[in-house]
Amino acid sequence: MGIVANAVLEGGGEVTGVIPQQLADWEVAHRGLTELQVVGSMHERKMRMFDLSDGFIALPGGFGTLDEMFEMLTWRQLGIGDKPCAFLDVDDFYAPLIGMIDRMVEERFLHPDQREDLWHGSDIDAMLEWMKAYEPAQASKWMDEKRRKSLR
Repeated sequence: MGIVANAVLEGGGEVTGVIPQQLADWEVAHRGLTELQVVGSMHERKMRMFDLSDGFIALPGGFGTLDEMFEMLTWRQLGIGDKPCAFLDVDDFYAPLIGMIDRMVEERFLHPDQREDLWHGSDIDAMLEWMKAYEPAQASKWMDEKRRKSLR
């Protein structure tokens, strides 16, 4: 994320970082940000990021990136949050993950409307248009078995 933060700063933009105290103690914080908020835990970090954000865009990353995105999608699924989540694909990095999510729909672990609640692709303009027009899915994860069977 340092590369993205640096590019925004070099372009004259502002960047707010949110980091747990433990990582700040390890001196991994980007000290050149417009604002750096230090919180007590990763849980607090995600909540603060949610409060500060209009939406979430995942670039290729590791466990932390997936944790943050799936927590936001779960909050959306539970009706706790209502912010768009997009996987911006670079060199088909997220294609296998999206394939797994599509399989969740096929196996009825995820409602098709909830699958539509996330964006995946490589076209930045299309992603931003989707995010601007985003309306959260209205499907409930907690549906009775009769309704689940009708999904096939």
